[in-house]
Amino acid sequence: MSRPAASISLDLDNQWAYMKTQGLIGPGVYPSYLNRIVPRILDNLRIHEQAITFFVVGKDAESDENKAAITAIHEAGHELANHSFLHEPWLQNYSEVELRNDFERTEAAIAAISGTTPVGFRGPGFCASPNIRAMLLERGYLYDASSFPTVMSPVARAYFMLKSNLPAEEKKKRSGLYGSLAGAFGNLNPFEIEPGLLEMPVTTMPLLRLPVHMSYLMFLAQFSAGLARLYWRTALTLCRVRGVQPHMLLHPTDFFDAQDVPEMSFFPGMKIPAERKLDLVSFVIESLQNHFHVVPMVEHARLSCGSQTANYSLLPTQPHFTP
Repeated sequence: MSRPAASISLDLDNQWAYMKTQGLIGPGVYPSYLNRIVPRILDNLRIHEQAITFFVVGKDAESDENKAAITAIHEAGHELANHSFLHEPWLQNYSEVELRNDFERTEAAIAAISGTTPVGFRGPGFCASPNIRAMLLERGYLYDASSFPTVMSPVARAYFMLKSNLPAEEKKKRSGLYGSLAGAFGNLNPFEIEPGLLEMPVTTMPLLRLPVHMSYLMFLAQFSAGLARLYWRTALTLCRVRGVQPHMLLHPTDFFDAQDVPEMSFFPGMKIPAERKLDLVSFVIESLQNHFHVVPMVEHARLSCGSQTANYSLLPTQPHFTP
């Protein structure tokens, strides 16, 4: 009997995106760690012979400084998807003209590297709205991955607001960060959110709906590596029992520490040595591979939701992975 499908994605949020969200840099400043961190990420994935989906920020794909790193991701056989142009988690407030311009610039930047237009999208900060979904359908996207069904959304948002140095007006823009509590008990498996458009939720723990993405595991690992592993094993067991096809979310911050990028010392988990982080990432990937057929998101969509979408025949097959 074949194993059920699962997928892994990585939001390629750059140093400037984190610092901008926290209000630590002004407009027009774009410090980058991609050239230092992307090779480490690709090495880890190569060891596990695992292809994943990278959600790429258009500004970085357009930048000469970061083009080599993103090209290396594509050449290694990973899927490149759209993560907006400027990584502004208030994308749902854009006008139609602003939203279309954002999509056009990001798609053009990714296509210049990969030769193809992305078919997947994730809103920064998990932002979502009917106007974004309408734009996805208009532009021929096959899946959205902005759903984060967790009861911890208000807590995570409150923690962010408490720790940030942003003025009240900027905090208000970020009021939709991490999704809404109303969606906490939405579907965990891929489903058709609009006719012809799949939703690929970021997996949260079945029943309890607690986060299980890698950065949350790193948060737990600050206190106990054993606790983080037990928590992940519990989530994976519940997924298997409940018939959930996991989608695991990674970030670049899961692969480095404060010594690698001192400017990111404000971010949770930066005191954990990079070597320990890589061990935990490997543990998660290997345990996922032991129980599921792990593929990039576009392939997960093709395998899991073909019967649910009229665009099934248009879904690309898995990218060719170069171990």
